[in-house]
Amino acid sequence: MKKHIVVLTGAGMSAESGLKTFRDANGLWEGHDVMKVATPEGFANNPELVLEFYNQRRRQLLEVKPNTAHFDLVALEENYNLSIITQNVDDLHERAGSSNVVHLHGELLKVRSTGNQTDIQFWTKDLIVGDLCNKGYQLRPHIVWFGEAVPMIDKAMQICTTADILVIIGTSMQVYPAASLMHYVSENTPIYFIDPNPAIESKHNLTVISETATKGMKMLKALL
Repeated sequence: MKKHIVVLTGAGMSAESGLKTFRDANGLWEGHDVMKVATPEGFANNPELVLEFYNQRRRQLLEVKPNTAHFDLVALEENYNLSIITQNVDDLHERAGSSNVVHLHGELLKVRSTGNQTDIQFWTKDLIVGDLCNKGYQLRPHIVWFGEAVPMIDKAMQICTTADILVIIGTSMQVYPAASLMHYVSENTPIYFIDPNPAIESKHNLTVISETATKGMKMLKALL
């Protein structure tokens, strides 16, 4: 029976594709105050600003391609059962060919009704005020904003309990609830942490690979 690898990915996974990492040290995201563009309050106060912010992200996403780290994860599916839990809202894992991806923080190429959370649509063009669902409610980005519940977290926790190997790529593991996921794997499960600026050090079952996603994945494949 194939071993089950669970992979947790963050912004560093997509950075080498040309997607900017989430926000810089002073809390600005692409020059915007995060609280104005990534909260329900921000959307209520200025929907035009929020929608245009995500329109820019969406346009950028449609211009970039998966990098070799995305494809190296796909290659692991030949010998392992692979589950990806990503904090990223891009679709680069899927475009590379990964077959089992859970998006914790939503998806940029989807929108949903403000009147019905389950009414979700695929969306590649700009989203503007006046774009409505079939019940007449404004559509919003299908993104988990700060202060909102993370609907996929329970599924992610369950997946982690079944991991034979845990791989963490390009995320500081400082943002909760995603950061709690590594505590759901069994006690002696091998953990590989790929990050160019890791905040933790190697210990008995934890191997830190201080590299970018593309270089780190090459090293991980050799180790496995």
